[in-house]
Amino acid sequence: MSRVRGIRGIAVLAALAVPVLLGGCGGASTSAGGSSSAPAAPVPSAASPTPTVSAEEQEAASRLAAMSVREKLATMLMLHRPGTDPADLHDFMAGTGAGGFILMGDNVAGSVQDLAGTAAGLQVDDSLPPLIGIDQEGGDVSRIGVDDGPGAAELRDEPPAASRTAFAARAALVREAGANLNFGIIADVTGDPDSFIADRVLGSDPDRAGDRVEQAVLGERGIVLSTLKHFPGHGLTAENSHTSLPQSDISLEDWRKGPALPFERGIGAGAEAVMFGHLRLDSVDSAPASLSAAWHRILRDELHFEGLAVTDDMLMLQHSGNDTYADPLANAIQAIDAGNDVLLYVLAEDPEVSGVDPEELLSGLVTAVEDGGIPEERVDDSVRRLLLTRIGIRDHSGTVPAAG
Repeated sequence: MSRVRGIRGIAVLAALAVPVLLGGCGGASTSAGGSSSAPAAPVPSAASPTPTVSAEEQEAASRLAAMSVREKLATMLMLHRPGTDPADLHDFMAGTGAGGFILMGDNVAGSVQDLAGTAAGLQVDDSLPPLIGIDQEGGDVSRIGVDDGPGAAELRDEPPAASRTAFAARAALVREAGANLNFGIIADVTGDPDSFIADRVLGSDPDRAGDRVEQAVLGERGIVLSTLKHFPGHGLTAENSHTSLPQSDISLEDWRKGPALPFERGIGAGAEAVMFGHLRLDSVDSAPASLSAAWHRILRDELHFEGLAVTDDMLMLQHSGNDTYADPLANAIQAIDAGNDVLLYVLAEDPEVSGVDPEELLSGLVTAVEDGGIPEERVDDSVRRLLLTRIGIRDHSGTVPAAG
């Protein structure tokens, strides 16, 4: 499979600094009498091409070098706070330093323009927009109520092109509301009508789902950033990860032949983000995929994804009933170690209700980096990717333009 870039312009700067040398050597010629002539002069090596680093990459590197450990870690957090007051949300973002915010139903009141006004308060640094996410799948999961376009339940019975049309209109609505990242494209597959996610999938078999996932991504291209969820496939289990830790015994080979396909199609179409589900596929790892380095390697190395790896709401792990994941700091450390770029927290206004205080979480993560529990290089890799994404949003008036 050819290497696909999920986000335009993402590159590892160190790799760009390695010159490619093209060498040549002359062979000895032989005279008619059979004696060897003097060795030919060596052919000079071709000049190494000058590595090019884009202005965006230079800016990202400069910003990264100037950041403290706390600022880097805060950049990796996508938080939530209830309310519609732009000033209050502005203070929240300024106080936490979070790199992102997820708009939920309790941030929505009035018109789309009202929501855009609320979202405008999330901007703290005029030179660098935050990631602003929203769950706008259509159908049952629609934060913006005026979205009357077809959701998955209708689109899976329509030709694939209908998904492109629907998600192009949906993306325009999301952007008008002030968000730039839609957590909207379900790449899960299930034919089980009892699955909690059955009404949200775009197909009951991998091929049909893949066709529609691909078209949904193409519909959103150049309007908002697209997210595929819930990797590696929530349709593998009927359990609800909001209240449990679902598990599947599917083999990796069977996963590759089936549930992987819609994710592959969406990545090939240019999806910029993949959301990891809190579900266990024990044939690969006993840890939830969201906390699994093995599943992150599969996403990067086998599916060739270079975009943003995002967790589902981290509070779900605490609410799963599994005591192994009762400690929010331990979960966050494991999530970063696994390879996530964005840790998502749908917080209540009162930290006692959420069980997570952003300040305490950040302090614990800083200590983990300083003590060597989290390699700072692992953090830098994610922050560089996030900075490039946010710079791209800024430079292209709200989103990264469609490739090609």
